[in-house]
Amino acid sequence: MHHEDLIARSPDAEHDDIIYPSAVPFVLVHLACFAAIWTGVSVTAIVLGIALYWLRLFAIGAGYHRYFSHRAYSTGRVFQFLLAFLAQSTAQKSVLWWAAKHRHHHLHSDTELDVHSPRQKGFLYSHVGWIFARRHGATDLVKVQDLAAFPELLWLHKYELVPPIILAAICFLVAGWSGLVVGFFWSTVLVYHATFCINSLAHVYGSRRYVTGDDSRNNWFLALVTMGEGWHNNHHAYQSSVRQGFRWWEIDPTYYILKALSWVGVVWDLKTPPAEVVRNERRLGSRVVNRAAEQLAAHFSSERIAAAIGAALQGPELAALQQRLATAQHRAHEVLKAAHLPHLPSRDDFLAIAKARFARTRSLDDIVDRAYERLLLAVGARLTLCDA
Repeated sequence: MHHEDLIARSPDAEHDDIIYPSAVPFVLVHLACFAAIWTGVSVTAIVLGIALYWLRLFAIGAGYHRYFSHRAYSTGRVFQFLLAFLAQSTAQKSVLWWAAKHRHHHLHSDTELDVHSPRQKGFLYSHVGWIFARRHGATDLVKVQDLAAFPELLWLHKYELVPPIILAAICFLVAGWSGLVVGFFWSTVLVYHATFCINSLAHVYGSRRYVTGDDSRNNWFLALVTMGEGWHNNHHAYQSSVRQGFRWWEIDPTYYILKALSWVGVVWDLKTPPAEVVRNERRLGSRVVNRAAEQLAAHFSSERIAAAIGAALQGPELAALQQRLATAQHRAHEVLKAAHLPHLPSRDDFLAIAKARFARTRSLDDIVDRAYERLLLAVGARLTLCDA
C-alpha cells in the first residue's frame, strides 16, 4: 500500500484535509482576470486567449491524460517533452503529479480512496477542493516510475511553475497587459474548469453505455468544450484507448489530431478498443463486477432487513436460524436462500433493479449473483447478533 493510501485510511485523514495556502495563488489567478477592466480587451489578446485555450486543452487531453497517464500511444522524447511543457503551462501542477493522481483515480474511481469523487465528497470538492487538500499535495512517484525515468520530466516536476511563467511572459510580449490578462489568465482559468468538469460533472451528468463500477458518464457538451474528453464513460470502459469517442458521431478532436500526427510519424502505436468492447460484448473483470455488485447491494439495508426478520420470527425459530448461520459461517448466504424468510428480497428483485440501473452487459448475472450473496452475508451476520 502506498503512502497516500495509508494517509487516506488514517483516522486523522479528515483533519489533514484542510485548505492550505496554495489555494491563494489559484484564487489570485481568478482575480487577475478582472484586471481586464483596466487593461482593456484587445482583438490580439482575444485571439491569443482562444488559441491558447484550445492548444493547451489538447496538451492536457493528449499529453497529461491519454499519453502520460494511460500511455495510449507512443512518441519520441522531444514531442513528449513539448507535450509535458505545454500541458504544464496550464499551472495544473507537474506532469508527474497529474499522472500519479489520475492513475490513482482509476484504481479507486468513486470509492472512498478516490481523490475526487462527487459520490464521496460532493460536487465542489471533486471539482476543485481536493487540489488544495494537504494530503493530496505529494506525488506518489511509485505510480509513475515509467515517467520518472526521464530526467527532463523530473526537471519539470521540480520546477513546475517555469512553463506557465514563460508562457505568461510571451503573452505580455505579444499583446501587452491585455495579452497577459486576457491571453494568459482568461484562457488559464477556462482550461482549469474545463479540465475539472471531467472530474466532477462527468461523474454526475450524462449517459452510461458501459458498466464500469463507478459513476463515469458520457456528456456530449463536455466533449465539445474539452476536445473529446467528455466521453468519460467510454474512457473508463477502456482506459488505454487513444480514442475516447468510440462511435463515429462522438466527436473527439484530440484523437483526430493525434491520428493526423501519426501519419507524419510524430506519434505511433495508437491503441484503440477492441470491437467487442465497443459493442459492449466483453465480459467484465472481477474488480468492476465487485464494484457494481457493491453499488447494487447498497440499494437494500441489511440492518433494516435483519431487524424485520428478527421481529417476525418467534424466539425458538430465530435461535434455530442463528445456530444454522453460525454453523454455516462463510456459507451463511446459502442458509438464507433456502430459508425463504419474510422481508428478504429475492434474486429477481435484485435483477429488476440491476436492469434499470446498469447498462447492457454480458456480466449482469454475475453482478446480480455477487450483490445478492453480499447482502445475504450481511443480513446473516446481523441476524447472529440479534437477541433470540
